[in-house]
Amino acid sequence: MTEERTVKDSLVETVHMVRPNHMNAAGRLFGGMLMQWLDEVAGLVAKRHTRSNVITASVDNLRFIHGAYNGEMVVIIGKVTYVGNTSLEVRVDTYVEHLEDGMRHPINRAYFTMVALDEKDRPKRVPRLVLESEEERAEWEAAEKRREMRMKRKAEGF
Repeated sequence: MTEERTVKDSLVETVHMVRPNHMNAAGRLFGGMLMQWLDEVAGLVAKRHTRSNVITASVDNLRFIHGAYNGEMVVIIGKVTYVGNTSLEVRVDTYVEHLEDGMRHPINRAYFTMVALDEKDRPKRVPRLVLESEEERAEWEAAEKRREMRMKRKAEGF
């Protein structure tokens, strides 16, 4: 029987307080710090989905929409959007949550390709993804297009 999981089964949400040691010279959250947090969330999502070790194969569409500042709360949400044979795509969205009203404002989005590993660190088959909503189906279709673009770039040497 083929293993299956839903998007909800592996959803991860983390919260970080931006502190002075997270800042860059311009007084905003250092992009490298945010990238570390994003990679950790993507890895946790992939581990939950595959129930195995994983590695990051690539990061696409890493878009910095807005900065985060000292004392702000950064919320990072990751979810599986697509699965192949041994890899899966994880969408990671980042928000600043304002204490006054609880509103979340997007500051970043990225798509990670993660590869599941067996006990000998070789790629292994990942569980299928059960799509439960139109939004999940639309995300899957968009992920297929991103995958085609990744394959094209790879073939062209990029």
